[in-house]
Amino acid sequence: MSKTVETDKPLRVGIAGLGTVGAGVLKILAGQADLLAARGGRPIVVTGISARNKEQDRGIDLSPYPWFDDCLELASSPNVDVVMELIGGEEGVAKTLVELALENGKHVVTANKALLAHHGVALATLAENKGVSLAYEAAVAGGIPIIKGLREGLSANRIDRMVAILNGTCNFVLSLMEDEGMSFDAAVKQAQDVGFAEADPTTDIGGFDAAHKLAILASIAFGTRVNFDAVDIQGIESITAEDIEAAKELGYRIKLIAAAQKQNGGCLQRVQPALVPLAHPLALVSGGGNAVHLEGDWVGAVEFGGPGAGEGPTASAVVADTVDIARGLDVPVFGLPTDQLTADNAAQQDTSLTAFYLRFQMADKKGTIAAVTGLLAEHDISIETMIQRPERDHVAGANMPVIVITYPSTREALAGAINAIEETGIVASRPHVIRVESL
Repeated sequence: MSKTVETDKPLRVGIAGLGTVGAGVLKILAGQADLLAARGGRPIVVTGISARNKEQDRGIDLSPYPWFDDCLELASSPNVDVVMELIGGEEGVAKTLVELALENGKHVVTANKALLAHHGVALATLAENKGVSLAYEAAVAGGIPIIKGLREGLSANRIDRMVAILNGTCNFVLSLMEDEGMSFDAAVKQAQDVGFAEADPTTDIGGFDAAHKLAILASIAFGTRVNFDAVDIQGIESITAEDIEAAKELGYRIKLIAAAQKQNGGCLQRVQPALVPLAHPLALVSGGGNAVHLEGDWVGAVEFGGPGAGEGPTASAVVADTVDIARGLDVPVFGLPTDQLTADNAAQQDTSLTAFYLRFQMADKKGTIAAVTGLLAEHDISIETMIQRPERDHVAGANMPVIVITYPSTREALAGAINAIEETGIVASRPHVIRVESL
């Protein structure tokens, strides 16, 4: 629904955080002022800015804007209608700023996925009680309008499943490993050198950033409370150049996949590397791109794709939220009022049938492969494809990689088979397992 707005008065914005995104927002608001006023129904003006370092060169003139040494003062300023929180972090000053702004009856626009993944329902409840907006399009998938798409464009549908690429850093690293033949460590280093990865890349590489975003999307898609703790998280640290090459040979590409679906009366949420068929749109997402594949009961399969990070795309999403507020557009934060969101009961076990990629290191001895295939069969796991990949300088009898793609089975059956194989001692280490995504 829309709120009554005073179209003869400008919408006054205070910005906390002037990093890449904050500086980009200032550039858009200054450069597109007439366009934004026309689309929002009234001018959007910046009446306050704040950051840790006032003297830092951000490539933009800050002198026209009132400076606040303490960003928390934006939350109580009588000259600010909307507080943009572009600081980041699930706790600390970012959380305090958002809470104070909402408590004081100010709209909030944020790009902070960690904050929403951990405190989203409490903040949404506060926004509802105060009759203000909490907008966060920029928190998930950068410039892709996936929040609006789910809450509004697909509101006629029950969403059955979601499969997505939500972290540009991981996608960039995996693309480098495939396109340039780099090792994992070298690809991470290059991602850091070009600004795609932080000095400590753990949040991205470990899958936590994608999990924050998935928890938010799952709440909107399924009408549940955000439950980050229910996400099964696995990063890409174990992926090797050998896996990348073998997957491509078998007709797949490895991506860090974030997926959610209803199962067994609960919600199954997972972030993990997976093999994606080369012909599927998700396999075509390169570099720092993001993409979301949704399946609705009436619309069918829908694909969203585009740049998932960076100054322009993220700042664009922040400003788009601000234009909605200028118009008076008011949509429940997670698609439903918070008292209508159901508890997210995590699915206790993934019982879906899934194919798997297995990489074994086993001795080049007679009977070892037969033993492995026999133990897989004993656990009702059939083999679709098997390849042996001896090294160029391979010595007879030495360990060599054997790669298997199974037919669909349950994770429980696979775990039992792997334990049985390990007990025989015919493999040098625990087999490396990657899911084959069903799309």
